[in-house]
Amino acid sequence: MSDFLKLVGEQLRIIRVSKGLSQEEVAERTGKLGFSKGRVSNIEHGQSNITLNTLETLMKALDIAPEELFNFQKLSGVTDIEEKNLMLDIHRSLLRERNLDEVKYVVRITKDFLDTIDLQSKKNSSNGQ
Repeated sequence: MSDFLKLVGEQLRIIRVSKGLSQEEVAERTGKLGFSKGRVSNIEHGQSNITLNTLETLMKALDIAPEELFNFQKLSGVTDIEEKNLMLDIHRSLLRERNLDEVKYVVRITKDFLDTIDLQSKKNSSNGQ
C-alpha cells in the first residue's frame, strides 16, 4: 500500500492509543457499519485502501476532527516508519537463519526487555517525572 495509507493508519493508531482505546473498542464504536477488530488493524497498518466514508466513520469513532487526523507532527514521518520496517525486516531475516529454540529465546528476551522499559516508564510517570 501507499506511504500515505501507512501514514494515516499510523496516525489513527497513535490517536486510538492516546485515547486509551483498544482496536476492538474502536470497532464497536463504528456502529451499524460494524467494523471488525481485524479491519481496524489492517487500516492502522496501512494494509487496507479505505474510502472517505470509512475514514469519516473512524474519525467519529475516535471523536476527532479532520485537523487532528491530518496533524502529522506527532509522527516522526514516513521515513521513520519506513526505517522501522526496514529494521524489522533485517531482524526477521536474521532470525529465519536460526533454529526455533533460538528464535523463541530472542522473542522471550525482547518481550522481557520491553516489559521492563514499560514498567520503568509507568513508574516515572506515576512519580511525576
